[in-house]
Amino acid sequence: MDVFFCRSKSSRCNGYLLGNTKHDAVLIDPGHVDINMLNLIEENNYHLHAALITHDHKGHTNGLRCLTCIYDIAIYAANKNLGGYNVKMVREGEALTIGDFVFEIISVPGHSQDSVVYKIEQLLFTGDVLGAGFVGRTTSMYGSAIQMTAIRNKLFTLPYNCMVFPGHGPPTSLEAERLFNSDVQYSEYKKKYRPRFLLE
Repeated sequence: MDVFFCRSKSSRCNGYLLGNTKHDAVLIDPGHVDINMLNLIEENNYHLHAALITHDHKGHTNGLRCLTCIYDIAIYAANKNLGGYNVKMVREGEALTIGDFVFEIISVPGHSQDSVVYKIEQLLFTGDVLGAGFVGRTTSMYGSAIQMTAIRNKLFTLPYNCMVFPGHGPPTSLEAERLFNSDVQYSEYKKKYRPRFLLE
């Protein structure tokens, strides 16, 4: 399986084109579609089956309009109301089979309600949930707690050699994020040393 990195200059979001030897292909988070991406698809004789969306933020979905004008693709997301597109829903625990690709769906809400991670083999496409040295921004302490709990219980329990392909910044490894992610370390510090108030 080949993984091609596609970055939107306007939104600074990462997208990924996955292709295999049978010429199946999927796009993850098509925030930007340009001639370089189209050339990758055409020059490799890929049959683009689908676009997989990690969460409904425009920087990760802006390329859908162009893609759907050129290719007859399915769109998969955890949010049914995705810009008026006909979306096929994904749910945690279900296997998503597209051509020869088989993705595991992992729900990690917090940054957005519909945030999901797509796992295929030892690759994790995390959107804005987890990146090199950061976790996704949230709008409340509750959202932050929900997201961090899911990261610890669902992602950090996966094999140490999983590679992380985030929605922003460079790829990283799950083990590096377990050990060195500053947002995770700060969260652990707050959890351990937060003040306790006794109500009498």
